[in-house]
Amino acid sequence: VVVKEASTHPSNFRHQKTLHETLAQYHIPGISGVDTRSITRKIRNHGVLRAGFTDNKDNIQELVEQLKTAELPRDEVQTVSTKTPYVSTGSDLSVVLLDFGKKQNIVRELNLRGCNVTVVPYDTSAEEILSMSPDGVMLSNGPGDPDEVDVALDMIRGILRKIPFFGICLGHQLFALSQGATSFKMKFGHRGANHPVKDLRTGKIDITSQNHGYSIDRDSLKNTDLEVTHIALNDGTVEG
Repeated sequence: VVVKEASTHPSNFRHQKTLHETLAQYHIPGISGVDTRSITRKIRNHGVLRAGFTDNKDNIQELVEQLKTAELPRDEVQTVSTKTPYVSTGSDLSVVLLDFGKKQNIVRELNLRGCNVTVVPYDTSAEEILSMSPDGVMLSNGPGDPDEVDVALDMIRGILRKIPFFGICLGHQLFALSQGATSFKMKFGHRGANHPVKDLRTGKIDITSQNHGYSIDRDSLKNTDLEVTHIALNDGTVEG
């Protein structure tokens, strides 16, 4: 967490801990007194960059070299996916949710729409899913590079045209990869609110919240049976 100014005395009557106490509890590094506008300008001009902060002023150059050569986390989905299946009860319909790092609100929204949701690990096979006889399958959102989750591609091919399914964020990228498309790391990822997305079929524009740093290469879809239905208006990248 990087902020210009950190409040040490919370004023909201509902607060239970200070920001410092919360970050310490979850082992999240934080720094204040930083010119965050300058950082924003640098990212705007150069795209996504490696960065770090330290309280050691004696070996800055050594730390910079370590940062340049550090291996970034891979297969992040493995660390955030559920390890064992579990069920969130809804009503009549049965949906299997592949957990690539899902948001809990996806489960809640499916429950509200009358679905019993069975959340399963990201590496669950097509055979295991088909044996559950669900009415539908959802591929969740999740972190990282879709190319590192190739274990899911055979599963997607195995259920294609056998069960209705829907992919969100990483889930829709994995579906595209399973059909022969390719992905790329974006210079400027889509983060936060107010991202306009156009439905090419209707011309309707939705204002969305997003959080992804990879996208599907639109040209790579030409050799597939897939059709682009949604694009980001700001940069033209594929959104569906």
